[in-house]
Amino acid sequence: MAKLVVDKDRCMACGYCYSSDPEHFAPDDQGYSEAISQENLDASETVAAVESCPTGAISIEEE
Repeated sequence: MAKLVVDKDRCMACGYCYSSDPEHFAPDDQGYSEAISQENLDASETVAAVESCPTGAISIEEE
């Protein structure tokens, strides 16, 4: 099963992921991204958010 992972040490809080895919990402209290859903990870918005993260902080990993 796939799992959406955000590496908070690499996240720079640019906001692209949660502005482009609010179904799967939201800002935490400090503006850093966090995964809020593990459903429908093959959605085009999710794939674009993973591929477009400027620091590579987002990945979809197999469990």
